[in-house]
Amino acid sequence: MSGCTAVSAPGKVLLAGGYLVLDRAYTALVFGLDSRIHVCIEPIRTRSGVTLSEIIVKSPQFLAAAWEYGYRLTEGGGGIAVTQLRASHDSSLDRNPFIETALIYALTYITATFPQAISPASISILADQAYYSNPGTAPSSTSQFLNFNVTLADAHKTGLGSSAALVTSFTAAMLSYYLPTDKFNVENEEGLRVLHNLSQAAHCAAQGKVGSGFDIASAVYGSCLYRRFSPSLLSNMPEPGSPSFAKKLQSLVEGDTWDTEIQKAAVQMPKGLRLIMCDVDCGSQTPGMVKQVLAWRQKNKEDADGIWADLQTGNEALARELTSLATTGEQVGASDCAKLKDLFAKNRALIRKMSVASKVPIEPPQQTALLDACSNVSGVVGGVVPGAGGYDAIVVLLEDKEEVFEELKRVLVAWKVDGETDDDVKIGKVGMLGVREDMVGLRREDPSIYQQWIASGDDSST
Repeated sequence: MSGCTAVSAPGKVLLAGGYLVLDRAYTALVFGLDSRIHVCIEPIRTRSGVTLSEIIVKSPQFLAAAWEYGYRLTEGGGGIAVTQLRASHDSSLDRNPFIETALIYALTYITATFPQAISPASISILADQAYYSNPGTAPSSTSQFLNFNVTLADAHKTGLGSSAALVTSFTAAMLSYYLPTDKFNVENEEGLRVLHNLSQAAHCAAQGKVGSGFDIASAVYGSCLYRRFSPSLLSNMPEPGSPSFAKKLQSLVEGDTWDTEIQKAAVQMPKGLRLIMCDVDCGSQTPGMVKQVLAWRQKNKEDADGIWADLQTGNEALARELTSLATTGEQVGASDCAKLKDLFAKNRALIRKMSVASKVPIEPPQQTALLDACSNVSGVVGGVVPGAGGYDAIVVLLEDKEEVFEELKRVLVAWKVDGETDDDVKIGKVGMLGVREDMVGLRREDPSIYQQWIASGDDSST
């Protein structure tokens, strides 16, 4: 696959620091996951005399998932504008804000950094199986990717951070493809810093708000202890196409105003332990949890700050203990993890306290029962409802042994909550996702692994 550039970025799980991560006074413990979003970019080749100003983006695992964009340089330094073209002679596809925004921001930064004519390209996006709960079929015995046989609208996400991994890998592929290595290189610290800043800007713009950014940080750097950037860094950015947008984006991305703190060395996984993610099939979900918790904190600042301070202490202790066990280099078993077990229990008690006080189901009773049952399995160290909490998933730390894995699987397969609960929410099937922690963030990939999924870039007729 000559002329192709390929990269991948990991998913994430926020093991500790949900809600705290929104405030720069606190940190969060985030692990990258070995389930990745892959992006491969290659040239569109045309017959002599045929010129294109077009970028085609495809997600070949899904039905009718292709977007065609025209692009042009705007006046007044407004950067690159893109226009979604008709997908075929008889249909047009729904807009994908994450792809479209990442394309605008990446092309604008590229042309501001290294003025050039953008050549037409074809971009393919592939997702590892664990991002979706839809059953899929492998096109061959050697394919690491599944054909999900549904549209993207009918795909059921498992909550591993697909949008952040997509924007990060998409941006990295674009920059690696169009910029020379002396301008951008994902294999050095400056390249990763530029990628992080540009991906944060694009992701926030695509989702219409300035988020905490921990998911982008883990997509770029992998597992880390994370302190968010000041929201004002991005809230003051002008809209694409407005005068001087390109210059301001370049200045923001390359400048030293970012106050994010990303500590890679503060997070390690001991030899002999691993994380697993479990997908929870639930009948309902409480919307707006973050908004409700923040409103409660605003009204009950003294009580809330006390809980948050105790959680911060526990979260830092959890990261320290994991890393301390890891730095010995010795094989670790559950019998060596008494302190970790205690930290999981104390942190969960604080989360339940916040859950009750705010009347938000961060760790609802159904999840408490499930986590308690998992924690009672021999070889399991502990578990939490990750991130903002709720009913969607749990994460468990356990000994990396087949017998522990199988015993936990037996508990989950047979799991049910007896009786009615106060909020009438019933947990259905609980299943393990084929995913574990990954310390590595963005990385280059061998384009040949995507060959059977990517049609030839030769297109002399369009």
